[in-house]
Amino acid sequence: MNASKADVINELTALLGERGVLDDPQDLERYTTDWGGDRLGTPLAVVRPRSTEEVAAVVRFCHERRIAMAPQGGHTGLVGGALPDMDRPELIISLERLRRIRQLDPLGFTMTVDAGCILEEVKRAAEAEDCYFPLALGAQGSCQIGGNIATNAGGVNVLRYGMMRELVLGLEVVLPDGRIWDGLKALRKDNRGYRLQQLFIGSEGTLGIITGAVLKLLPRPQRSLTALLAVASVDAAVQLYGRARRECSDLLSAFELIPRLGMELAFEAASQLTDPLAARYPYYVLLELSSSGPVELDGLFERFLEQGMHSGLLLDGAMAANVAQAQRFWLIREAMVEGQRMRGEHLRTDVSVPISRIAQFVEQASAAVAETSPQAAVLVYGHVGDGNLHFNILPPAYLAAEEASCLLQLLEGIIFAEVDRFDGSISAEHGIGRTKQEAYLARITETELSLLAGIKRLFDPLVLMNAGRIIPAQPQS
Repeated sequence: MNASKADVINELTALLGERGVLDDPQDLERYTTDWGGDRLGTPLAVVRPRSTEEVAAVVRFCHERRIAMAPQGGHTGLVGGALPDMDRPELIISLERLRRIRQLDPLGFTMTVDAGCILEEVKRAAEAEDCYFPLALGAQGSCQIGGNIATNAGGVNVLRYGMMRELVLGLEVVLPDGRIWDGLKALRKDNRGYRLQQLFIGSEGTLGIITGAVLKLLPRPQRSLTALLAVASVDAAVQLYGRARRECSDLLSAFELIPRLGMELAFEAASQLTDPLAARYPYYVLLELSSSGPVELDGLFERFLEQGMHSGLLLDGAMAANVAQAQRFWLIREAMVEGQRMRGEHLRTDVSVPISRIAQFVEQASAAVAETSPQAAVLVYGHVGDGNLHFNILPPAYLAAEEASCLLQLLEGIIFAEVDRFDGSISAEHGIGRTKQEAYLARITETELSLLAGIKRLFDPLVLMNAGRIIPAQPQS
């Protein structure tokens, strides 16, 4: 960047207006921290375009002047992918003012939206037309659709509806040189050559800035059933999941594993919550069935419960009597995450292993952690139906901050080594960003890195767009 910062700010302000550019340190504060409280560098400035055309104008401006860029959504990432770089000043391009729902087609079950639309608002707009957008995340009140797509978000409904990749029909993207690629087609079938949109889904903003999307909708569920079930072990939960998939047909939309420690953390974080069951159990399953047609869920579920109790897999359970109670059950799952944050620094992982090997993995990984740190608290929870576990660690309370950080870093390596033994993935849904880059690069071949670097060079030869995320800014090919 040859121009002075003042000149850059003035020219950007001419492009976007005064409300479109922020450079006061106080205004920049919230753009430099993600949900977990992580912080890296200070941005050159923050720009807030209002349209795809304004995004393209900003990107062209940056491309011409060799200014590094970092697209940013709702600040809910967990791998440092949207935080400003420490080594060179980046211009943060926030999509928060791109909030239009451009079109909703209830007959074709599609919705075209701006990338800055909040997930919860998209879900409500779909429901207003008797449709359903199934992506469900704890951060859905603040995360943005563009970020969901760029990170290929998962959530609690993946086992029935798939990850974000399965919910996108078309994209609009501003490329690193400022050109606009218009792939906003609402087609269920389009077999013309390479599917460019698939490159951008999960690319974490390294290949371009997603500004619009055509989303796949479904009929809105008319009936749902939520239950909290108690089991003795992770193995019992996995066995119960297998039965649920068979006996509840394709109506099973969520099957979440929650340990007792997770329940306690949820109660600490949300004082309005109470234990749904009279006794305490080692593990729980939060299960949901839903139907958009005249299916008798109660009878189906009662038979499943009877067989679960008869087999000994199911120890106890509570079925939500109404929507409010179902929401309280799900609040346990969400508050558990907040409860961890309240305890201070802890290890967050986002791993996946084959479903049939979940119990064996948890047993072996827990033993490996205990061998290194017997007093560390293991907290394993997550999406049994897609093999995605959050194998988290709370360090011993007596450790000083620096000692705790060193221990958690060591334990992460131990857990990832166990993931490798089970032919799993160190990132199931959160992405790579910066924080997982070293572990990711250690696990891919030179051929794969060469292909990834080649794709990056093709789209962004000047290495200006979210450089240093996923792969190094100047990867070795």
